[in-house]
Amino acid sequence: METKLIDMLNSLEGEIGFYYKDLKTGKEIKYKEDEPLIAASIIKIPILIEILRQIEEGRLKKDQKVKVQREDKMPSCGALTYMHNGLEVTIEDLYTLMIIHSDNTATNMLIKISGMENINNTMKNLGLKKSKLNRLLFDSEEQKKGKENYITSFEMGILLEKMNSYRLISENISKEIDRVLKLQRLNHKIPYLIPNNIEIGHKTGEDSGITHDVGVVYSKNPFIFCFTSNKTNVIQAETILREMALICYENSTI
Repeated sequence: METKLIDMLNSLEGEIGFYYKDLKTGKEIKYKEDEPLIAASIIKIPILIEILRQIEEGRLKKDQKVKVQREDKMPSCGALTYMHNGLEVTIEDLYTLMIIHSDNTATNMLIKISGMENINNTMKNLGLKKSKLNRLLFDSEEQKKGKENYITSFEMGILLEKMNSYRLISENISKEIDRVLKLQRLNHKIPYLIPNNIEIGHKTGEDSGITHDVGVVYSKNPFIFCFTSNKTNVIQAETILREMALICYENSTI
């Protein structure tokens, strides 16, 4: 399986990272897994972690209400951009929409609520060295200065493995992240060729020349699957991503 997957990855153009781990046997498959790539919406996983950490510490509450104002609204993905100004939502609403619909308005609101420095400090404390949140989404001024958000496939794998073993800060936080990732509505990548009855908790990311998907597939032998890419042919990359996920799934049922 490893040789086949590596050959598929080598066929892609651009900057590609990949990390696989069989959570039963511990077998890993790595391909440029430490290469930092522009994060797109994968950075929303660390934001979720920090929000839940602050909830657990009592600094925030799940049912705490905030208003979505005109100045908060970001371009799609998401639903909040299209809702009326002044809409009241809870912190839980925001983090759920941020993950399952990749809502960019919810994301920037949560960054401001939790604090960019806090998000980065928590990533460091969890052992991440290359993944970092450097700016709000759609902040064109900061982007012009060269500021981007970065992740690596391996470091996202670290977070997912900690979540799976209930060690992502705490058991309660791990279970909540797992619950929300399994509610994902953007299922055109990892889950696409995998049977519908298989649970998959994952988060996608995309932009011009960028396509990512990272998650846990809960098959007979659960596995982590993290595919990241920049400067690629997105249609080709997503076709390969789906085929690779299916190969990993079929291997996990043996």
